[in-house]
Amino acid sequence: MTRSISLSTLRRMKADQTPIVALTAYDYSFARVADRAGVDLVLVGDSLGMVMQGHAGTVPVTLEEMAYHTRCVARGLDRAYLMVDLPFLSDYDSRAALESAAMLMKEGGADMVKIEANAEQAPIVEALSRAGVPVCAHFGLRPQRVGQLGGYRVQGRGEEAAEQVLADARALEAAGADILLVECLSAPVAARVRASTGLPLIGIGAGVDCDGQILVLQDILGITPGRPPKFSHDFLAGRDSIPAAVEAYVEAVRSRRFPGPEHGFE
Repeated sequence: MTRSISLSTLRRMKADQTPIVALTAYDYSFARVADRAGVDLVLVGDSLGMVMQGHAGTVPVTLEEMAYHTRCVARGLDRAYLMVDLPFLSDYDSRAALESAAMLMKEGGADMVKIEANAEQAPIVEALSRAGVPVCAHFGLRPQRVGQLGGYRVQGRGEEAAEQVLADARALEAAGADILLVECLSAPVAARVRASTGLPLIGIGAGVDCDGQILVLQDILGITPGRPPKFSHDFLAGRDSIPAAVEAYVEAVRSRRFPGPEHGFE
């Protein structure tokens, strides 16, 4: 189906300096809530491995599971643009990424795929773009790589690390990415990335100087098991319904009241 928000809409929002509101959803009912609350971009994230399936991380999530949840969410959206994660090892080379994107878009109804990538994966992003697949490139902290990173660590600290992040952004934009998403990134470095690219930049734990913000649905409702991430906020606290909480999140991002300094990293 054709939704009212398109990639062109998101590009125009960047140009107009209108904050883009993004949120995860994993099923029909919550997709409806997000859509009606005014969320611009809904992500079916492989974070479902943790918040829906109870795994310790995202690695166990399969492509078939992502396609299933995408179909459910797609039925709930009339307005919001639909982005879907390529799960672990479904994008290990260009052919695998193309086959995975085909399933998520043709069978699942996704508008865009998201790939965790840095400059090394730029050829895969280029292959997807050449095939006509809209691509969001996710860099900074890449949750699928936390085993290699040694845990969930803030990225971009120190000038050498900052320059590498900026090099990744340039390479991914040159490869044909349509949106950039940065996670757990030093806020000053995120601001430098935004200043250096013409693409919409979505942040999670990357400070206020991005073109939009994204959070995990369960985090904004305060129901994620364990200690919540520093960059999240419980928008359900003090409100009487889930729709009211999502509407509060939308308003806070749109007015640039969220994230605050306490949600970011230096």
